[in-house]
Amino acid sequence: MSAMTSQDSMRRAGALIAGLMLALVGCKGGDRPAQATATEADPWPQVAWPLAEDAALEKRITDLMAGMTVEEKVGQLVQGDIASITPDDVRRYRLGSILAGGNSDPGGRYDASPAEWLALADAFYDASMDTSQGGKAIPLLFGIDAVHGQSNIIGATLFPHNIGLGAARNPELLRRIGEITALETRVTGMEWTFAPTVAVPQDDRWGRTYEGYSESPTVVASYAGAMVEGLQGRIGSPDFLDGRHVIASVKHFLGDGGTTGGKDQGDTRISEAELVRIHAAGYPPAIAAGAQTAMASFNSVNGEKMHGHRHYLTDVLKGRMNFGGFVVGDWNGHGQIKGCTTTDCPATINAGLDMAMASDSWKGFYETTLAAVKDGRITAERLDDAVRRILRVKFRLGLFEAGRPSTRAVGGQFALIGAPEHRAVARQAVRESLVLLKNQNGILPLSPKQRILVAGDGADDVGKQAGGWTLNWQGTGTTRKDFPNADTIFEGIAQQARAAGGEATLAIDGRYTVKPDVAVVVFGEDPYAEFQGDLPTLAYKPGDETDLGLIRRLKEDGIPVVAVFLSGRPLWVNREINAADAFVAAWLPGSEGGGVADVLLRGPDGRMQHDFKGRLSFSWPRTATQYANNVGQKDYAPLFPFGFGLSYADKGDLAALPEVSGVTGNEGATGVFFARGDAGAGMALRLEDGAGQGMTVISVPDALADDRLKITGVDHLAQEDGRRLAWSGQGEAVVALQSHTPLDLQREANGDLMLLTTLRVDVAPRGEAWLSVGCGAGCSARIAIGPTLAALPVGQWTRVGIPLKCLAAAGAKVGALDRPWSVGTADAMTISVSRVALGALNEAETTLGCGA
Repeated sequence: MSAMTSQDSMRRAGALIAGLMLALVGCKGGDRPAQATATEADPWPQVAWPLAEDAALEKRITDLMAGMTVEEKVGQLVQGDIASITPDDVRRYRLGSILAGGNSDPGGRYDASPAEWLALADAFYDASMDTSQGGKAIPLLFGIDAVHGQSNIIGATLFPHNIGLGAARNPELLRRIGEITALETRVTGMEWTFAPTVAVPQDDRWGRTYEGYSESPTVVASYAGAMVEGLQGRIGSPDFLDGRHVIASVKHFLGDGGTTGGKDQGDTRISEAELVRIHAAGYPPAIAAGAQTAMASFNSVNGEKMHGHRHYLTDVLKGRMNFGGFVVGDWNGHGQIKGCTTTDCPATINAGLDMAMASDSWKGFYETTLAAVKDGRITAERLDDAVRRILRVKFRLGLFEAGRPSTRAVGGQFALIGAPEHRAVARQAVRESLVLLKNQNGILPLSPKQRILVAGDGADDVGKQAGGWTLNWQGTGTTRKDFPNADTIFEGIAQQARAAGGEATLAIDGRYTVKPDVAVVVFGEDPYAEFQGDLPTLAYKPGDETDLGLIRRLKEDGIPVVAVFLSGRPLWVNREINAADAFVAAWLPGSEGGGVADVLLRGPDGRMQHDFKGRLSFSWPRTATQYANNVGQKDYAPLFPFGFGLSYADKGDLAALPEVSGVTGNEGATGVFFARGDAGAGMALRLEDGAGQGMTVISVPDALADDRLKITGVDHLAQEDGRRLAWSGQGEAVVALQSHTPLDLQREANGDLMLLTTLRVDVAPRGEAWLSVGCGAGCSARIAIGPTLAALPVGQWTRVGIPLKCLAAAGAKVGALDRPWSVGTADAMTISVSRVALGALNEAETTLGCGA
């Protein structure tokens, strides 16, 4: 093959784009046609549901429903989370399903054993089949977010997140990944995974970008059917929905990847034709493959919430597209419909939702839905349609004959979790997902016989390389022992270097005693999921140059550097690309760090082991503010185009890139109210007395006129990145963050986020102290924090959190907060604060409960 430059490769990729985009017809999950041609009058594709009507099955359903009470029928429509429901609740209310949310685990422990998960599944199954208190024996469905493998379970095989799989362009690999995910999920007792995600992300600031395979609807469509068939088995084959497979949930219907500004759960403003062409691309092949459930999306489309969108849920999905499964909601998503609450929403059932994910609101939702059926606000016909759809899936899955989860085909076969043959497939997926963006002077592949320094905070961290939705919702707070069936990237490199007679040394900070021949620096985004993952710009860690400084320091020492970038999306990293000799986009590779080594290193014989196969499934930004950067858009001009990716046959030299980010400084960090010594964008830091009189802090030191509250600079992670606040005890005083415009934090409260304060107690409070939020005159919530602060070790930094739900329960209107944080006391106290932000439950080192 002839060599070519990186710029030549970019042009080559650009020339291929036109043939890859825009076509929706012909994307299918198997050999059957996925759809009929849409018309200009009705742009929605007409899909042929692949399962013929089964008269015997329908008779079983009819006979069962004939003996069900209205209470039992309503129970089938309700799904509760295991953190908020017990087997006794299922026994009493006859609920149709349970789920394990991202932070819900047996005993509340993220590291619960597979055996504990299976025992929990047995207990809930037994309750659903127990008729000692009356009712019909109807097995429940147990759902879980097995989104990159059975990623909730210690020891499971962790595949690359979808963004990496999209770069692999290998639908058959996706099918095999689906099969393995289903198998490991069944081992621990669940029958249902909330996957695949077929979002088509259009703004990479969105915190769920990595859950999408591509910005291209064609790539997404090519994967959707294959993944559904991997999870469920092929229709017509003996393994379809057998004991080694699970039901899939194609999600999130519809438009989740197109929200304005990339805001999670926001509004997708779009024409009908574009909604179909871009965001509906994955649904025809998934439906053609027999997907048994579809999940409604949190977002709105042109101002109307999808959980209440009758036209799309009923007329389009169930009607035009002939979807023959049932529609499930997302976590309390029904509560966002106008006129609804999480515990009261007949409108969502009437719109076409068949099962509500009423995670912690299940009891109230059950009671109000029952009342709505009895008074006619939900018709008997709509109730029966929803119940029939749910029961039909349960019968197809064979649940009525399956027995306890532990007695099923692979129940309790824990050796299958993280089995070597499963890990081999994950390792292949890692190899095929890596995208080479730069290879100056052909530095790669590296000889394993040399002295290799492996540096960076991602080098020896499985949690970081696995990303969000790993053992918990945000993927944070894990340790190496939580991943017994995994290799870090360092471990993968070290194993191969050692076998070849070379040496790999780990030094996170890049310090060494013997100068290495080459350095591999592994760095990137810390784990995140929805909410927290949203960004204001595409700049990589603005204000934090730790990784760039590490690369530059090694280069200044005369050491060649290979940069391995871990991320859930393309980001502006021009400076890091310039500083390194080679740059690899590794995405979020999961448990198999050895797959990275397979491609970076030659074999012991000096030959190339594996070439780079990955091609960008998302366009790479030229600046940190290039948000409209999808192939096919007007004025498309990315740094690296969709489809770009070097191989070893290409000349990988890259001219120096511009190092001007395009960020003006006016872009605020999402969910960060105070950091680096300053209030967040659109915020002001104020000191006030008990009457609300005071001042906006412009610089430090400063104080109220009577010195009852003083503020000075203090160091935490950097020079004066925090503020020390000293109350004299001479009268009430408050420090507050004031927002210029009210903040709507309803979605964050719905998502179980916390208000996190990173602080240090310097002088413990001598009396009452409080944390409060405000939402205008006569609207506030105050939580006592004096005892909590008094109990913290003096002089140690820590994170104190309070769930937003607790603030709402205490009276705050979280949809209109103009003062999202304040701390006050009338007594003597000194604390230092370096950060105030929204965060996940498991990020708090000290948590204030709702009863604080």
